Amino acid sequence: MIHGKNLIGFEQFANGTQTFQTYNPADLRELPELFVQATDAEVDLAVEKATAAYGTYKKTSGTAKASFLRAIADEIEELGTALIERASAESGLPEGRITGERGRTVNQLRLFASVLEDGSWVEASIDPAMADRKPLPRPDIRKMLQPVGPVVVFTASNFPLAFSTAGGDTASALAAGNPVIVKVHPYHAGTNELVVGAISRAAQKCGMPDGVFSSLNSSDFTVGQRLVLHPAVKSVAFTGSFGGGKSLYELAQSREEPIPVFAEMGSVNPVLLLPEKMKGETENLAATIAGSVNLGAGQFCTNPGVLVALKSNETDAFKSALVKQVQALAPQAMLHENIFKNYTKKTAEIFAETAVVKLSESATGASTLKGRPAVANITGADFLAKPDLVEEIFGPFSILIECADEAELMDVLKKFKGQLTGSVLGAGDDFRKFESHIRVLQEVVGRLIFNGVPTGVEVCYSMHHGGPYPSTTDSRFTSVGVDAIKRFVRPVSFQDAPDDYLPDELKNANPLNIWRRVDGELTRKTI
Repeated sequence: MIHGKNLIGFEQFANGTQTFQTYNPADLRELPELFVQATDAEVDLAVEKATAAYGTYKKTSGTAKASFLRAIADEIEELGTALIERASAESGLPEGRITGERGRTVNQLRLFASVLEDGSWVEASIDPAMADRKPLPRPDIRKMLQPVGPVVVFTASNFPLAFSTAGGDTASALAAGNPVIVKVHPYHAGTNELVVGAISRAAQKCGMPDGVFSSLNSSDFTVGQRLVLHPAVKSVAFTGSFGGGKSLYELAQSREEPIPVFAEMGSVNPVLLLPEKMKGETENLAATIAGSVNLGAGQFCTNPGVLVALKSNETDAFKSALVKQVQALAPQAMLHENIFKNYTKKTAEIFAETAVVKLSESATGASTLKGRPAVANITGADFLAKPDLVEEIFGPFSILIECADEAELMDVLKKFKGQLTGSVLGAGDDFRKFESHIRVLQEVVGRLIFNGVPTGVEVCYSMHHGGPYPSTTDSRFTSVGVDAIKRFVRPVSFQDAPDDYLPDELKNANPLNIWRRVDGELTRKTI
């Protein structure tokens, strides 16, 4: 049963007077439960508990934290169909999509558990003392990564599980040894509460400290702002709009002690369509791209929002095929009324531009909160004259930039700002002939994809889901995959420290048997 209260450590609180409800965007049905917004005092209590928990949790062994993460995954699976049905009801997403997202959520928790058990993620490095070195002796210097302190996680609207309460941000922050405070997304507060219960049960079963995890309800900006400004909070993770991420970043920099905000803010994810590929696979390309544009009603940060090609007969054939594919697409429910209204407004604005040609829309007319898939066309010259026309439209929309020649194509690619992804679709001699163009695209993306569409992000060791600004606030870090843990740690060096003071990762005996860099050599040996 959903109670609508805030979870602060292991206790429930509902002292506020402001409440809100969620609703199903597929049919506009309001869901019955009332959620109580956290008060200022409850926000402060959550941070106070997290700070106290940090003193214990940061010293918890990797194996114990791994057991905690696995227990969270088990508890989420134990929720069964109740979680699937609630997440689907609050997002309008089909139950099959939610089931897959639950699988990704628990799998990434278990992946981080295996990383903790291995232990090498701390990047232990040891340079033993060299007393006889001339002209000066070298001290004993050892370094490793350690947690930073309480982390605030803002949950995402478009992934009610995988980028939400127990998603990648929470999993990586807990794995690093930091307590987490989640600021609930008001679109799926009921889903959040079910997952919050799973995390709380796992924490208590595993003997984790009270305050290692808290969840605060909020339907406006006040709770999030107070969390970011709280002096005991040490880091923030956010997935959402550029405006929201930038505002949080600027707020965090206004503090007496500025803190990092790891904001993933989306992008247009340009797709470069090369000539040889266009010649041989026109129909297949059109079908693949149309499907990617409309996947999840286009509500992915990796939606292919811009296509780039050379003007040619093959491009004309591709446009004709794309028109037919988009006309056949069925509109899907968008996540919320505000998202639907913004999508409708933005597409109307771009179609009103004289330089933009509407190529196609879904033949199925607009209906309640269902985003109508659409594609547009603009020349390379018009884009270069007004590059701000081509910005992210969150929904099933893409625009084709048609370039007059290779020189103009290069100029167009140089205009792109930081992106999460860039895709190159080529065949035959394309990759060699357009290597310089591809290199330019590589400079502004976090992930360069060959002969594939950007939708779909694998959770693994080699994934980098990030990119230069404005796609993220720091291109060095990923929000997906094992390296996401590095957002919530900092390096500390120990100079001439007694062996019994050192953390186990740096002790001479290497009691954890982890890989360490000793005198520049990767080894598991003792010293």
